[in-house]
Formats: sequence, structure tokens, C-alpha cells
Amino acid sequence: MSEAGALPVAATVTEPAQPVGGDRTYPLRHALEAMLAPLVALLASAVLFSILLLALGQSPIDFLGVVWVGAFGSWFSVRNTLQHAAPLLLTALCVALPGQLGLVIIGGEAAVVLGGLAATVAALPLVHTDPIIVQLVMAVAGAAAGALWIGISGALRAKLGVNEVIASLVLAYIGLAIFNHLVEGVLRDPSSLNKPSTYGIGDDNMMGNVPWLDIHPGIPIGIAACVLCWVLIYRTRFGFAARVTGGNMRAAQLQGLPVTRLIILSCALGGACAGLAGMIEVAAEYGRANSSLNAGYGYTGILIAFLARFNPLAIMPMALLLGGLNAAGGLMQQWMNLPDATVQVLEGIIFVAILTSDTLYGRIKWFQPRG
Repeated sequence: MSEAGALPVAATVTEPAQPVGGDRTYPLRHALEAMLAPLVALLASAVLFSILLLALGQSPIDFLGVVWVGAFGSWFSVRNTLQHAAPLLLTALCVALPGQLGLVIIGGEAAVVLGGLAATVAALPLVHTDPIIVQLVMAVAGAAAGALWIGISGALRAKLGVNEVIASLVLAYIGLAIFNHLVEGVLRDPSSLNKPSTYGIGDDNMMGNVPWLDIHPGIPIGIAACVLCWVLIYRTRFGFAARVTGGNMRAAQLQGLPVTRLIILSCALGGACAGLAGMIEVAAEYGRANSSLNAGYGYTGILIAFLARFNPLAIMPMALLLGGLNAAGGLMQQWMNLPDATVQVLEGIIFVAILTSDTLYGRIKWFQPRG
């Protein structure tokens, strides 16, 4: 792939102000289509899941009530929801950033656990230094580990043409195996008997909740990351070049855009976000690396990114929604006698509905350019 012409060449490519025949209403209808697609998918998912609940002898209305109480019914519930949503903000970016180039990366779970492990290992020699320094070193190490791991998927796609879905999935299995081998082997704390874990980073180096609000520290970090990624995608030449590449990779090559570099950098940036999520889980929740890091946040991030149509700002409400469902999972089990996997079933239905809605996206005549 040609790398000639670097990013400034993108400045010579301009997006049309009026797509076809001076259709001034098209941008509005296009935005409406992008907003309605996930909403219709969510509505369809709700209908299908309601049918399933009725088949199990449960009331969909009762289910909604339990979800509301468990996710938003009290300040304790809201805090629990935000705690679940915090890593989802970052793991969704792991999918959304490469998604701008038309890539589908599904290996964020490995980036989370390896980022958490790298952050822990980096912190152990510094446990008696200033906590701010320890946390900064952990953030750099976690982000670097995630960037490296997802960046490999991007490099395989850009350099060798390996399908990024297969590459990221296989690398996810490899990454999880490496994590388990190290945590249960050379890095294991001998005192961790029932649950193999690394040595702890120390209570002094843990991240506390946000003052006054008393919420998970990952929330402001995740929101800041979403805003910065939106600026990167929609307000920079790099983002413009990425979107041009995602629209038509061959055309981007003909324009002289550095497609290989764009693919690798987008995957690496997405992986850095997922690795940072792993670091925050260690520094804010567990204090050490163990199997608790493998909580499915990377896989749920895929669903959130698709629901948000890879828009970093739309990721925030979608992460809150899925975080609320996960937070209410225990209450469903207690109050409705539903299995703990009920939330995963609902998430699976939503994901299928989203993929189905994508087949209709761009095919409804009213939303298309006129003239």
C-alpha cells in the first residue's frame, strides 16, 4: 500500500455540502436515519425479550420495574450503574475508533486484562513512592499494553491482509491465555490461595472515588476519552482521513492517504483505551490483577459501539444503558428468580437486532438523496 502523500493530502479532499442535486434536507434525514436505526433495534429487542419473558411466566412490566430500581432507583443504584459503565466507555472506543475505517475489532477483552496486568507489574516496584506517580506509570503501562495488542491486529490487516475480525479474536484467546499463565504462575502471590492473583499495589496507590459526587473514578476519565476521540474523528485531518478510508479504502489509496498507518494507529489508539480500562479496574476496584478483570467488558463494548454507530459521544448514553442492565442483574435474580445470564441473553438479542438494522441502513428511499 502506498504511503505517499501523508495526511495533508486529505485537505484537498472535501465532503460535499449538498450530496445530490442540491438536496438541502438530506443531512437532516441522514442524521435522523442514524439516530432511528439503533432506537428501532432497541425497540425490536424489547419486543422479542418480552415474548421470551412471557414464555417463562414473567411479566415484562415487572422486569422493567426491577431494572429501573436496580439501575436508577436510588443514589446507590446510580453509583452501581456508573461503576459498571466506567470500563464500558473505554472498551467501546476500542471498537469505535477502528470502526471509522470500516474495521471490526472484537479482541478488546484481551486488551483489558493485559492492560490491567501490565499496570500492576509496572506499579509493584514503585509501591512506596508517590501515589500520583504510581497511577501515572500504571496508566501509561496499561494503555501501552492495550495499544500493542490491538495494534497487532491492525498491523496484520494492513500489512498482510489478514481479516481483522479473525485476527483480533484469535489474539484475544492468546492474550487471555498469557494472562492466566502469568497470574497463576510466575507473577502469582503465594498468599492468594482460592483466587490466584498478583501481588497488590497497596491501599495508598488505589484511586479514590470522585470527590463530592462519590462516583467511580473511571467515569470522568471515560467521558474525557469519548470527547477527545470525538474531536479526533470529526475535527482533525487524521479523523477526516480515517472516515474517507472507511467510506472507500481503495479511493483513499488513490488519494494518496497513508492507509496502512491509519489502520495501525486507529487500532492502537482503540487498544490503548481498552488497556486504560484494565488499569482503572485494578487501581479503583481490585488492587491487583486476577481473573476478576475478565468480566466481559470488552465484549459488551462491541455491542455499545454498534449501538452508538461508532460515534464516541453516542457511546456515553449507550454505556449508561448497558451498565444499568448489568447493575440490575443481581436484583433480577433475587426478585424475579431469573438466572444471572438473563442480561447476557438480552444483550445478545440487542446485538442481533443491531446487525439486522444495519442491513436496512441506507436502503430506505425516504432517507436517501433526492434528485
